[in-house]
Amino acid sequence: MRTLLNRWRRRLARALLHRMVFGEAGQPHTRIAPSTCIEGEAGLRLADHVFIGQFNFIDATHGLVVEEGVQITNFCSIVTHSTHDALRVNGHRTATLGGELPGYRKGAIHLGAYSFVGPHSLIEPGSRLGKGAILCAYGQLRGAAPDFAIMAGQPARQVGDTRERDASLIAKHPELAEAYAAWAGAQP
Repeated sequence: MRTLLNRWRRRLARALLHRMVFGEAGQPHTRIAPSTCIEGEAGLRLADHVFIGQFNFIDATHGLVVEEGVQITNFCSIVTHSTHDALRVNGHRTATLGGELPGYRKGAIHLGAYSFVGPHSLIEPGSRLGKGAILCAYGQLRGAAPDFAIMAGQPARQVGDTRERDASLIAKHPELAEAYAAWAGAQP
């Protein structure tokens, strides 16, 4: 009996609490999980065909562009500002200082079309993930990642090129070549 109750409880929670929401921000094919926290929504520019999974923290306070087809998996943090240096170096003065603190970091973030942000990743203020790029699981993006780069590590470094992976898939499925070229600009 207990097994049956737990099974029904999980189904009910999935149906009501962790269901994907379609049509966010007027984009009919965009899905954002309800457990994702978005701060500073006024600074968010969200294209269509975007997927944002469960349990993410997304800060758009200083500007965040998410282009078409971007996938942000689960447990990711995307932050356009950071006070970790400012609070540490200013100490107790932080409470009495006015204006922007020395050491405060801020900057807009840009996620290029059809890029992928792997689980447990961090994207720091002022970063750019190029179109068609992959930030691997547990990656920490600081700065710019070129178009089609595969980025891994903390901080992330380029370890490959998605066009090489895409070429083998398109060779197996040539009917995909036209759709790929439409957003990527050329075949891999």
